[in-house]
Amino acid sequence: MNPRMSPALPRSSHGPGSRYTARAAFSRARPTRQPHHVNLTPLVHRITDRDQWLAWMLHEHRVLTTRQITRLAFPSPRTAQRRLRTLYEYALLDSFRPLVQSGSGPEHYTLGPAGAALLAAQAGCDTAEMGWRPSHTGRIAYSPTLGHDLGTNELLTLLTAHAHTTQARLTLWLSARSCVRRWGDLVHPDAYAHWYDDGWREVPFFLEYDTGSEQLSRVEAKLASYAAFTAATGARPALLIHTRTASRETALRRRLTEPARTLNLRVATASADFTTNTPWGRWWLPLDPPARRTELAALTSRWPDLTPAYKAEASEADSPLTLPVSPLPPTDPAPRQ
Repeated sequence: MNPRMSPALPRSSHGPGSRYTARAAFSRARPTRQPHHVNLTPLVHRITDRDQWLAWMLHEHRVLTTRQITRLAFPSPRTAQRRLRTLYEYALLDSFRPLVQSGSGPEHYTLGPAGAALLAAQAGCDTAEMGWRPSHTGRIAYSPTLGHDLGTNELLTLLTAHAHTTQARLTLWLSARSCVRRWGDLVHPDAYAHWYDDGWREVPFFLEYDTGSEQLSRVEAKLASYAAFTAATGARPALLIHTRTASRETALRRRLTEPARTLNLRVATASADFTTNTPWGRWWLPLDPPARRTELAALTSRWPDLTPAYKAEASEADSPLTLPVSPLPPTDPAPRQ
C-alpha cells in the first residue's frame, strides 16, 4: 500500500518568544548517526503505513506540532504522544520545542535522519537529492517563517480533521514548496487545496496566510500574479486570504476590493478572530458585493465558474518525491512496537 496516494501566531521579532531551540524531545537519548549510516532493516517490521504517511507529510509540509498530528491521524493525544515518542527513538522523526514567554511550548516535529533515509530509499535517490541535510531541524527551528508555516498548517489541518466527524473533506493539500514546483513562474501561494462539503461542489483555492508583516501594497501586488495565472492557464481557483485579526482584514479589504474587481478575481477574506477552530464555517467574506460572510463550501454557489488549477493533481510528470500526499493517513492496524 502506498500511503501517499490513498494558530500558531508568528513569533515575536524580539524577546523570549523570538527564540526557538532545537533539542531532544524526550529524556531517552537515541544514537547519533549520519543519514548514510542509518540502518533501515530493523525498522521494516516496525514502521506502519501511517508512519510512512507521516514521514511524507513532514517532507511535504516541513513541520507539524503534536496537536496538529493528533487531529490528523490519532484518536487521542496520549496515543499520539506514545507513538511519536517511539518514532523519535527510531529517528524517523526529529523534534524541537520553542521557548515561549510563559508555560511550555508544544513539541514541533520534523523529518528525522531515518525518515529521510526511508523516503530516499522509496524514491530511489539519496537524502541530499530530496533536500534533506543533518541541519534540517535546526534550520526549521530558527527559520523566520516558522510562525507563518505553523499558521498555514494549523488552518489546513483543522479543515482536514473535520472529515473525521462529517462528510466534508480536504481532498488535496499542496505545500508552498509544491506550489512553487508546479507554478513557480506564475504564482507563489502559501498553499493550494481542494475543499468539499456534502451538497456542494468542490472548492479549489489558493491560500495566502497573512501574518500582518507585509505592507498592504505588497499584498496588493500579488493579485496581478493570480490574474496572470488565470489568463495563462484558463483555470480559476478562488483566492482565500486569511489574516490574524479583524482589523487587518478590514484594511486588506479596503486596499484589495477595487484591484480584485478590475482583475476579475474571486477573492474572499477571513481572520483568526472569526475562524478560530472552524475555518469551514460562515467566516469567509467575498470582496465583491453583496459582501456577506459565507461557509467555505458555499463559495461555489457565489462563484459557479471556479475551476481547479492546472497541474494540481498527480501526473506522469511527477516523481516519487513530488507526488501529492493524501491529507489523511491510510487506515492502519495497531502499530508494532
